[in-house]
Amino acid sequence: MEALKRTEKNENQPLHTVPEDPKKNKNVSVFNIPLPVFAVVLALTIAAVFTEALPAGMIGSLLVMMVIGEALGWIGDRTPIVKGYLGGGAIVAIFGSAYLVYSGILPETIVTQVDGFMTTGGFLDFYIAALITGSILGMNSQMLVKIGVRYFAPIFGAIIGAALLAALIGQLVGFTIQDAVLVITLPIMGGGMGAGAVPMAQVYSEFLGQPASYYISILVPALALGNVFAIVLASMLHKLGQRVPSLTGNGKLMDGFEETKTTSTFDLKKLGVGVLAALMFFTAGHLLGAVLPVHPYAIMILLVAAVKILNLLPSSIVEGASQWYQFVAQTFTLALLFGIGVAYTDLEAVLNALTLQYVLIVFGVVGGAMLGAGIIGRLVGFYPIESSITAGLCMANMGGTGDVAVLSAAKRMQLMPFAQIASRLGGAVILLMAGLLITLF
Repeated sequence: MEALKRTEKNENQPLHTVPEDPKKNKNVSVFNIPLPVFAVVLALTIAAVFTEALPAGMIGSLLVMMVIGEALGWIGDRTPIVKGYLGGGAIVAIFGSAYLVYSGILPETIVTQVDGFMTTGGFLDFYIAALITGSILGMNSQMLVKIGVRYFAPIFGAIIGAALLAALIGQLVGFTIQDAVLVITLPIMGGGMGAGAVPMAQVYSEFLGQPASYYISILVPALALGNVFAIVLASMLHKLGQRVPSLTGNGKLMDGFEETKTTSTFDLKKLGVGVLAALMFFTAGHLLGAVLPVHPYAIMILLVAAVKILNLLPSSIVEGASQWYQFVAQTFTLALLFGIGVAYTDLEAVLNALTLQYVLIVFGVVGGAMLGAGIIGRLVGFYPIESSITAGLCMANMGGTGDVAVLSAAKRMQLMPFAQIASRLGGAVILLMAGLLITLF
């Protein structure tokens, strides 16, 4: 309850738990638990992991993800340089857990269990559904319409900026424009693995002759490394916004656009209604996605936006969805980032891609997307930092998992709906472009 009250007072604070500076607070805590008590919880969790006594399914998976994720996040938020410029707790939770997998420290049975909970178990979808539903229903409906008609401008700005800067750097380091744009730029900007790299590999296979698996092995390192740069740049944009306040809306895309303030108090009954609303909108998106050639996330966003604009829901449901979104963001963000590191981050692929030329081009793609989205976003009335993060960096990451990591590093989790628009609808535009460009080359 206290965490939710703090969120209502200041929506611009990070939506994952960041304990106060220990110099200012002698009672140091992790996840709102006194440090000595949390240390006992961590020790018991580790003992359960290595004695193979961890419960199967949701209970064991969520325990490991929450406890170790919070521990890694706490360390990251207190490590110099990392906390200021490299994403803090978000990046340490992701790559700390990825290292535990890569090094073999985390037992294979636990890796399989967490991977299943994240993927087939649907925990990532559960989290994103709560954020999309609650954040959109909490928006000002008039400003939602105003933003919707112009949001694709910075998305196209991101695509153009990424392609131009990647081609330029590619020429300087000895890559052809074909390799720089088709093999590196488009996969990074394509909406992640399932919605981007996999179908793109199928397109390349049809036109270029090699099996799809061959192209996936080339595309995956670009996605992984691009995701790293997107997270780091998101953290740096957050710091830039603190130093140059005129560049940021502190979580708002444009003036006048913010979550609707409610005076309602935390209510368990409303919280239950919020859970149901998130689940139903997510299911409706999949129901329509079975007959429409559009990603279910994109359909869900459009449905929630339409309901909000037309004012079709009673205030109790709107408030419940908003409260549920705040609870999920406060409670599960670092757990989810730990799961992303285990299930979706191939540290070996990232390390294998670390040649200077490759790194420079990937950085050019992500940096170009950030700059293109920020510049065009500014021209159409958006704050450049928020535009760069959502329309730029959230196109250059690994889809839904990358969106969570980028927005967490940027301390702007309330922008999830716009991140998903960039990832899903923007990713569909990239797939179309890939099909057209491959015929030209």
